[in-house]
Amino acid sequence: MNLWLLAAAVLLVAAFGPALCVAAVAAPERRLIAQNLATVVGALAFLLMAQGYGRSPYRDAALVLAVLGPAGTLVYARFLGVLPSSRTVLYGAAIGVPAVVGPVCAAVGPGREMVKVLVIGALLVAGGTVTSVKGDRHG
Repeated sequence: MNLWLLAAAVLLVAAFGPALCVAAVAAPERRLIAQNLATVVGALAFLLMAQGYGRSPYRDAALVLAVLGPAGTLVYARFLGVLPSSRTVLYGAAIGVPAVVGPVCAAVGPGREMVKVLVIGALLVAGGTVTSVKGDRHG
């Protein structure tokens, strides 16, 4: 097992697992926050696994999560009538994403794959920021 896969495993055990547990049993607003956090953490884990296994399709899965995760959060927020704020998701996106994307970009090197990793990182930060801002969504 290389360090990329070890980092992905630590990320999945330390953040993704607890987020899934909260998403399964908590109140609806807390579930929405947990789903949002699981999206960010899952996409980061896919980036790490792509590097660890040397397989770019994992980056494609991270891209899909980065696009659809915030959209899903906003759809569920519409059903709930509120978009709950979350410092955990906001800080996870603002600190965790650069902490993973930077080393992955350095390992990938300049080129098309680096651009893809940077786009994924930008989408995760933007999505985490937009979906973490409190706002009533009555409609």
